[in-house]
Amino acid sequence: MIIQTVNPATEQILQTYNCLSEQEVTEKLNKAHEAYLEWKKTSFSKRKAFMLRLAQLLKSKTDELAHLMSIEMGKPITAGIAEINKCAWLCEHYAEHAEEYLAPKIVQTDMKKSKVCHLPLGVVFAIMPWNFPFWQVFRFAVPTLMAGNVAVLKHAPISSGTGNKIQELFLEAGFPEYVFQHLIVDNDGAAKIIEHPSVIAVTLTGSGRAGSAVASHAGKFLKKAVLELGGSDPYLVLEDADLDLAARSIVNSRLNNSGQVCIAAKRIIVLKSIVEELIQKIIEQVSTFKMGDPLNPETQLGPLARSDLRENLHIQVEKSLKQGAKLLLGGIIPDGKGFYYPPTLLTHVTPGMPAFDEELFGPVIAIITVNNEKEGIAYANQSQYGLGAAVFTRDLERGEHIATYEIEAGACFVNAFVASDPRLPFGGIKESGFGRELSKEGILEFVNTKTIAIADS
Repeated sequence: MIIQTVNPATEQILQTYNCLSEQEVTEKLNKAHEAYLEWKKTSFSKRKAFMLRLAQLLKSKTDELAHLMSIEMGKPITAGIAEINKCAWLCEHYAEHAEEYLAPKIVQTDMKKSKVCHLPLGVVFAIMPWNFPFWQVFRFAVPTLMAGNVAVLKHAPISSGTGNKIQELFLEAGFPEYVFQHLIVDNDGAAKIIEHPSVIAVTLTGSGRAGSAVASHAGKFLKKAVLELGGSDPYLVLEDADLDLAARSIVNSRLNNSGQVCIAAKRIIVLKSIVEELIQKIIEQVSTFKMGDPLNPETQLGPLARSDLRENLHIQVEKSLKQGAKLLLGGIIPDGKGFYYPPTLLTHVTPGMPAFDEELFGPVIAIITVNNEKEGIAYANQSQYGLGAAVFTRDLERGEHIATYEIEAGACFVNAFVASDPRLPFGGIKESGFGRELSKEGILEFVNTKTIAIADS
């Protein structure tokens, strides 16, 4: 099979790649297992040194790597720079904290000594998406390697060049060969990788459809899976909210990465008494965003990553309009080259419309009006997804209670848009997946939590 990468801003073909044969994949996985047998013996101090070197390498190549993301998937260059810096932070975080996260724990029992240890398992296989093509890969790979496992990546086809570049970075940082590998394979090839006896687990960030297929196949071969899938994050804006803060947070969240973010503000649930004022403030914020060439540092909104993604998004918008939603901004595919889609604002969104029920992966803000807090919470939870959420209120105690106990999600922020942070676990519930990445919880996903008990002789 042949894979071609296409610049989504110009529609020009960038590169052509050949998928690996089954024999080539098997050879590389055997090499990965051999590498694991040595890598698992390395000290935390040695792993830390490699990881800190990788962080410095990322910082020194920020512009080059951000440029690669811009031409492969259309990310605005300034956002790409921020993504690379965040990857460096992630490397530094686990370099400093992995040993602490994995430290043995002594437990008092009837035995002379009882302890719980966290030991590496083997080869971890990752299937990663294109929307944050460096961050998503590093989010899995850094804790995986710091725990003593080795990593194999299947990147999204449109990010094949990025996947190759990440492999080069690990090698340049001094990591032993085959500790991190990028394998260009199709879906059948990915299935064969899951089946390989050396592969002990699989992690995927992607669509619910892909997650279901991967989890089913992994389960068939008794392989653990961690899934981070789609989201339709509700942002609940209460009557006492700071509306300037809410509007700024909503627009920055929703238009980030041209709206191609799992944890974006996708369903804005607003009390009727303040909805008109909030809409005006959102329109003011949207007007400050410049759409254009992603290589221009002033561009805040680039193209969508593929033509079919734009077409699907536009169909969802048009269906919502036919069902009664109102269009205040955007909603029209612009003329010219590139897969651009303008910031789009829908109001009068209700359950049953794609803008309410489905994930819209693009710069579309959906406004849902409710009469009171109870109704707002019910609408927030009326979704098959449960990734992120946010609440806006000046009453912090009230906001904390709603965020903690009322809204069903893997993360809920108060008076801020949802963002991932190496210090905090990240993941979803319901059809947004299972398992956690980042922080201590993330590094513990792919270890053997092993009990050791010693009796008197």
